[in-house]
Amino acid sequence: MMTEFEKMINGEHFNSLDLDLRLKREAARLACAKYNAHPSKGNLRHITRLFAQSELVVIEPGFQCDYGSQIYLGKGVYINFQCVLLDSAPIHIGDQVLIGPAAHLYTVDHPRDAAARASGECFARPIHIGNRVWIGGGAKVLPGMTIGDDAIIAANAVVTRNVAQGERYLG
Repeated sequence: MMTEFEKMINGEHFNSLDLDLRLKREAARLACAKYNAHPSKGNLRHITRLFAQSELVVIEPGFQCDYGSQIYLGKGVYINFQCVLLDSAPIHIGDQVLIGPAAHLYTVDHPRDAAARASGECFARPIHIGNRVWIGGGAKVLPGMTIGDDAIIAANAVVTRNVAQGERYLG
């Protein structure tokens, strides 16, 4: 029988209230808290060691993630202050991507049925962000979205559809 974590990483419905998942989120919160309390290159390792991939990244304080294990960061990614990456499914971010302050990337979603939501049932869809993308401050990227290379996402935009290469998305 598959664990809830295995269901989650395999793209199946999973129970977010599962003890193992709650402990994994707590470990990620503690790693983020260590860095956010005392931001330094040395303390950044508390966050980046959670990630599936990261190379030459800058992450400003206030960063939060669910697990970290499904975050893939390309070279030269800059994540500004107070960003949130909910990584119940993979988040792939290409090279030289700029993410503005308080931007949020959500892979997790919840059933529309109230009883299913109350039970803790969730599902997640991956987010793919191409190279040299600029995501403005306060933008929200919803589950399952793909943003093409060189695209610009306006500040405070809510990305509800895929964004083509080079497109300026105003939300």
